[in-house]
Amino acid sequence: MSVSSRVSALAASVALLTGFTGPAAFAASPSTAAPSAPSSAAPTVNLATNPGFELPSPNLADWGSIPGWTCTGGPAEAAVTTTAPHSGTSTLTVTPANADSTGECAQTVSVQPNTTYTASAWVRGSFVYLGATGTGKDVSPAWTETTGGNWQKLTTRFTTGPNARSIRLYVHGWYQQGPFSVDDVHVDGPAPAPATAAGSIPTSDKVVFFTVDDGWSRPADAETFLADHHLPITTFPLPMPAAADPSYFKRVTAVPGSSVQDHSVSHSDLTKLPLDQQQVEICDARDSLTRLFGTAPVVFRPPFFASNADTLQAAANCGIRTVLTADADFSWGASNIWHPGLLQPGDVILMHWSDTITADFQRALAAADAAGLKPAGLTDYLR
Repeated sequence: MSVSSRVSALAASVALLTGFTGPAAFAASPSTAAPSAPSSAAPTVNLATNPGFELPSPNLADWGSIPGWTCTGGPAEAAVTTTAPHSGTSTLTVTPANADSTGECAQTVSVQPNTTYTASAWVRGSFVYLGATGTGKDVSPAWTETTGGNWQKLTTRFTTGPNARSIRLYVHGWYQQGPFSVDDVHVDGPAPAPATAAGSIPTSDKVVFFTVDDGWSRPADAETFLADHHLPITTFPLPMPAAADPSYFKRVTAVPGSSVQDHSVSHSDLTKLPLDQQQVEICDARDSLTRLFGTAPVVFRPPFFASNADTLQAAANCGIRTVLTADADFSWGASNIWHPGLLQPGDVILMHWSDTITADFQRALAAADAAGLKPAGLTDYLR
């Protein structure tokens, strides 16, 4: 679309929307569909990740990334600044780099079906928009023609459809309208139930689950072994090594039942972080792996097996259903089963991508055979 066409589209939008009465900030009308009443046990909370742009980037995060957010122009356009924030010490400032950019920044927010949410943000600039996609129903964005150099609140409400599990929350400007700022973003709705903590998977089937963490070492012989033995695995790579060689992780998870799941951004002990920073670690890893592999993780492996109540809630806020440890370790030549006797149905076996991983697979497979068990796909057994 040419710049003149975009300007015409903007003018048409203004002409349409300014026909409505009301304040300068236009908000979408709530859906007429009756939402499900939230449970009394689910208080209303802000589900947005890093809503005030105050949180530091985790170690190993992409350079220039903004925790919790993905901006189309990257660090060339979007930055956290300390210039006149609405509250706190920081704000997001976006300067579209050229006439083809609106400077959009967005994040994925986990939601519940048939539930009403209120999204809001304080903005400063001309033609700034706030909206959501993936709700299952059409939602018009909230927007303002100009804030007159001051901060102005945009608000919109939406009710999710029966199949909605996540929405994409976005803010953006308009072509050739200059920089804009955003602060104090909210997606207010019922808090999801905490994720389930598990070290094994309850089942009477004669199966075990092979899980492999990290991803810094990626031996070719391990890939061959998995293919030759038709062995399903669940791998929990960190985003940085996963992004360094995504094709490797696609190949080693090619056996049906295999999957790529979440292991945080920085491999830190999350129990030393508050809930909002844990949410950044889990959600940003989820987003990175989803972009690389096309499927959002639903399982989280806490680094060092360290988790607390905040971890379970942060994981749930990121759409994670299960926070998984293990009850056997076959990493780096070990053969440790953390309960008496042989492996048992539903056991989760921990391994790591390393130069010993092929031998570790062989040893774990032999231990499973000795117990009369077969490796199976983990996500096939999660409810």
